[in-house]
Amino acid sequence: MRGQLIRRYFVTGLLIWVPLAITLWVLSLIVGTMDQSLRLLPVALHPKQLFGFDIPGAGVILTLLAIMLTGVAAANFIGQRLVIWWELLLARIPVVNSIYNSVKQVSDTLFSSSGNAFRKALLVQYPREGAWTIAFLTGRPGGDVANHLDGDYVSVYVPTTPNPTSGFFLMMPKDDVIELDMSVDEALKYIISMGVVAPPVKTRAAPKP
Repeated sequence: MRGQLIRRYFVTGLLIWVPLAITLWVLSLIVGTMDQSLRLLPVALHPKQLFGFDIPGAGVILTLLAIMLTGVAAANFIGQRLVIWWELLLARIPVVNSIYNSVKQVSDTLFSSSGNAFRKALLVQYPREGAWTIAFLTGRPGGDVANHLDGDYVSVYVPTTPNPTSGFFLMMPKDDVIELDMSVDEALKYIISMGVVAPPVKTRAAPKP
């Protein structure tokens, strides 16, 4: 009896400390990686040279500041011309142009305010009939692919868990997908938690008589 009680307390402590430790480790990894941007500054401008000690997170501030200034510069007419000139220059470099264009198309889809990478959360049968998983609507098949598909098809992205940044792109009949009454954020949390953190059940309004 006492052993079961100790084991229960130990597991409860693990459930508290493990997520916290992993969160701190990921944050420290991100901050440490972004701190490497300080190497772009002259040695005389490093915090250790200016203040006599290192400032944790100074690279994060520098990186965010550089991104913000780049966005401000690219928002005006001259900045837009410079961005076009830069992209034309990269387009002339073999290998680099294909990699840059592919990454740019993905980033434009994910981060553009005029677009929406994941439009709706769906329920689909994958990888076989009878096995269900959550997917995201990304659009409709286009190009020559659409000429070879008979019927109404949709493009869906089936993410892996717990890392939703990798997954599978499928084109499925629209009748084979079920639209879920949950936001994309709720569906992502559900996937990342491997089904542990389920979205709240939304009560449907009763039809008016």
